[in-house]
Amino acid sequence: MKPPGNNGSVLIIGESTSPASQQRFASAIPGAVTVEAVDLRDLVGFSRRLDITSPDVVEVVAGFAESLMTNVGATDLVRRVETLMRGAARREASSVESAAIALHRDPCLQRVRDLMVEINKDSGVRIFRPAVLRACMRALELSCGQGEVSFVEAAVRIREQGRASGRKISGRSVGSTLTLKGLEADVVVILDASDLNARNLYVAMTRGAKRLVICSRKATLNPSW
Repeated sequence: MKPPGNNGSVLIIGESTSPASQQRFASAIPGAVTVEAVDLRDLVGFSRRLDITSPDVVEVVAGFAESLMTNVGATDLVRRVETLMRGAARREASSVESAAIALHRDPCLQRVRDLMVEINKDSGVRIFRPAVLRACMRALELSCGQGEVSFVEAAVRIREQGRASGRKISGRSVGSTLTLKGLEADVVVILDASDLNARNLYVAMTRGAKRLVICSRKATLNPSW
């Protein structure tokens, strides 16, 4: 679905109870990104889960990167790092693999940031959750600074700053009625409209300024209240 004009915007509204399905849509649609909930739950969860001293730190960081960017191949990266560190690899380490090895050998938040940067720069990688990645990088920068702010504290601080700054839609964005409330686009595409109740259907249908596309398994919509 192309928006009217060259600089228009499209909102694709998916199932509110399944952020994972929204993320799959965004990862599969060229140029699409997710509209994130303001609580940035995944980032805060990552900051709490990340243990720099753990032997699986590369796996945790690569797994998180894979949830934000396409073509990361977290499992393959971990296997390659293990092979390279054993000296059993036939190919030399790539920039991403070198950054992962550096994190394993010198575990610190700066090395985490370096690995995220290299993954982002890798050929074929596309960011489909840019809001989370930007917030993550800002939190890592803050926690790597001189203020001795923990990664968890930095992530929460960046989240609160994001709440105050607001959001806007451009290009193709995927979200739910919960994350898109108050936002507007030129075109709105509602997925599985027959599954929405009256309130959510109303919110979804009033997000489009110029065009509305309704996808439904039923010919007639009769939403419950």
